[in-house]
Amino acid sequence: MKTAHIPFIWGLGFHIPTRRVTNADMERLVDTSDEWIVTRTGIRTRYHVEPGEACSHLAIKASQKALADADLPAEAITHVLVATFSGDTVIPSTACLVAHGLGLSRVPAMDLAAACSGFVYGLETARAITALHPEAMVLVVGSEVCSSRLDFTDRSTCVLFGDGAGAAIISAQPRPGAPVVRDVLLRADGTAGDLLTVRGGGSAFPPVLGAPIGKEYFVEMNGREVFKHAVRLMAEVCQEILLRNGLDVAGIDLLIPHQANVRIIEAVARKLDVPMERCFVNVDRFGNTSAASVPIALADARSQGRTPPGSTVLLASFGGGFTWGAALLQF
Repeated sequence: MKTAHIPFIWGLGFHIPTRRVTNADMERLVDTSDEWIVTRTGIRTRYHVEPGEACSHLAIKASQKALADADLPAEAITHVLVATFSGDTVIPSTACLVAHGLGLSRVPAMDLAAACSGFVYGLETARAITALHPEAMVLVVGSEVCSSRLDFTDRSTCVLFGDGAGAAIISAQPRPGAPVVRDVLLRADGTAGDLLTVRGGGSAFPPVLGAPIGKEYFVEMNGREVFKHAVRLMAEVCQEILLRNGLDVAGIDLLIPHQANVRIIEAVARKLDVPMERCFVNVDRFGNTSAASVPIALADARSQGRTPPGSTVLLASFGGGFTWGAALLQF
């Protein structure tokens, strides 16, 4: 099935904070070991922000790199979308703070809450905006300070996550060499939402002045069950988007899945029958950066020469909610 509207990615960029956290560093914080972490997750390092460094700060730096890549001034941006679960504040939105940080005013700005699938949800939202407004230049950012929502006494979660941001600039206008967003497919199902949560601070779990901060304010996850859902649903949505575009796995030059952990990535690749040499992995260096994972991996893959002209790239995501999705790109 051909889509009626096919936008272009004019620019990509990503930003990682400077504080590198090794598995040896994690050993000093929690009862774990380098062997335990690598065997179960494939993660060797991740990066955490410095005190006072917030989600919007990472997003602004990634956005500036995407603007430089697109050779555009910030004033060219007409819409700002930020996917995150770890925004600076509840109000104002992180997107408003990013727009302000880029020197923009009077442009629509909003946050997207789709957990680790947030960037792919942002791509689809940008497709809709550019279909309605062909002149639009949409900034889509996935940015997270996951470390702000980690319980560093829970070794099953705190070793997994890192901080970072990735950004893309989406336009309906063609440009020589610009990758095409051929299709996006989104899914969600709240029936198993309690398997991966950050509940504290929401209206169902409101903060109480003076009360202690409990575990509900941090990432809580049933890892075994999340693993099973993530593998099955990412594989299914990839097969579905390929089918509706008349493609099969042999036509995919590079699979870029959400960088949750290497065992999930390998399991998805096996289900799709994609050899690992055609699957991009950087979770070993950056950990799981949630909504920033896919755009960081996409920009990183391109910088490594993994997306040459003519290549077909498949993005896959899965996150709390549950949310999941896939995007088909043509370079």
